[in-house]
Amino acid sequence: MTGFSDLVEPALARSGRHLRLDTLVRLRWLAIAGQSLAVAGVHFGLRFPLPFGWCFAVIAVSAWLNIALRVRFPLSHRLREDAATALLAFDIIQLAALLYLTGGLQNPFSILFLAPVMISATALQPQRTLVLGLLAVALASLLSFQHFPLPWSGPERPVLPPYYQAGNWIALVLGLGFTGIYAWRVAKEARDLSEALTATELVLAREQHLSQLDGLAAAAAHELGTPLATIALVARELSRLAPPDGEMADDITLLREQVERCRGILGKLTSLQDDDAGPLDQLSLRLLIEEAAGPQRPFGVPFRIDMLGEKPEPVCRRNPGMIYGLGNIVDNAVDFAKSEVTITAQWGESHVALTIADDGPGFPPDVLMRAGEPYLSRERGESSAGGGLGLGLFIAKTLLERGGATLEFSNRPGPASGASVRIVWPRAVFEADLRPAGSSNLEA
Repeated sequence: MTGFSDLVEPALARSGRHLRLDTLVRLRWLAIAGQSLAVAGVHFGLRFPLPFGWCFAVIAVSAWLNIALRVRFPLSHRLREDAATALLAFDIIQLAALLYLTGGLQNPFSILFLAPVMISATALQPQRTLVLGLLAVALASLLSFQHFPLPWSGPERPVLPPYYQAGNWIALVLGLGFTGIYAWRVAKEARDLSEALTATELVLAREQHLSQLDGLAAAAAHELGTPLATIALVARELSRLAPPDGEMADDITLLREQVERCRGILGKLTSLQDDDAGPLDQLSLRLLIEEAAGPQRPFGVPFRIDMLGEKPEPVCRRNPGMIYGLGNIVDNAVDFAKSEVTITAQWGESHVALTIADDGPGFPPDVLMRAGEPYLSRERGESSAGGGLGLGLFIAKTLLERGGATLEFSNRPGPASGASVRIVWPRAVFEADLRPAGSSNLEA
C-alpha cells in the first residue's frame, strides 16, 4: 500500500546482520585445537616425519591473531563485511600453508577448505563468498602442483596417480560451489523470512496504535471535561455580571459559544467507545469490504461488490490487522486490473468467504506456485531493487491467517483472465470477540 516501503525499508536496512567477532574467534580456536591435535598425533603418535616446527609456527600465527582480536575488541563486537572477509581469507591461507607442509591435496584434511566458504555463504554477501571461493580454488590448484611430501612411514612414500589427484581437485571445486550456493540459499530464505516478519510486526504495530486512538480520545475527553466545565461556569458568571451592552459582551458571548462547541467535540470523542458507535466498533461484512476497498477507489478502477448469502450479514469486531490485510490484497488487484475489480462475499452457517479478483494478466505460473512468500513480486517474481519490496501479499497472508483465515491464490478460469484470491474464515472465528449489546469499554 502507499507509503509502505517508506515505513519498512529503513527498519530493514537497520536489521542487516553482521558476524560477531566472538563467533569467528571461537571457531578459530576449535580449528587451532584440531590442527594441533592432528599434527601432534601424526608426529608423536604415528611417528611420521613432517616439518613439525613449521606446522606449529603456522598454527601459532592463527593463535596469536585470536589473542590480538580478543584484546583489541569486545566479545560482542560485530564485524563489517570487509573485516569478516579478511578474517575468513586468512583462515583459507593458513589452512593452505598447513596443507603445503603436509602433502597438499593428497592430505585428506584438504576438505576443510569448505568451512570458511560455507561460513561466508551464510553471513556475507554472495560477492564476498565468490571472492573467498575463488581464493580457495586458486590455492587448491597451487597445492596440487607444489607441496611437501605427504607424511608417511617408511622410506617409500606412496604417490597418488595424477588422475586421482585431479579428481580430488575437481571434487573440492564442486564441493566449494555446491555447499556455498546451498548454504547461501538456505540462509537467504531465513533472512528474508525474518525481515518480512519484522516488517509485518511494524505494520501491525502501527495499525494497532491507530486503533487505540479512540480510547485515548475518550480518556482525553474525560480529563478535559472538568476544566471545560469550570470555563463554562466562569463564562456564565462573566455574562451575568457584565453589562449587556458593554465592551466585553461580544467577547463573553463568543467565549460561551466556543465552550459549547468544545463540549460537542468532546461528546463525539466520548461516543467513539459507546456501543452505539456502530461501524466504528463492529463491522458488517459489507462495511468491512468498504473499509478495506475505500482507500483504493480514488485510483479510477471501478469495483463490483456481490453479496451472496441470506440475511443477516455476518458481523465482526473491528480488527486493524484484518482491514490492513484485505486492503493489501485489494491494492494488489487494483495495480493489475485492466478495467474492474470484483469482490464477492459469500456466507453460510459455517463459513464466511471473500473472493477478490481482477481482470489483469493473472499470476505467472512460477509466482502462483509460491504466492504469499516474502519478497516475491507478482509481476517479476523475485523482487528487484527498482520495484516494491514484494511483501504485500505476504503481509496480507500473515495478518489474515493470524485472524483464523485461510487463503487460496489462483487465476480465474478461461475465457476470463486475471488473478483471484479467496479468503475463508470459519463463521465462529469471524464473529468471535463481539461484545454483547449494552456493554461498554468505559468503566465508571
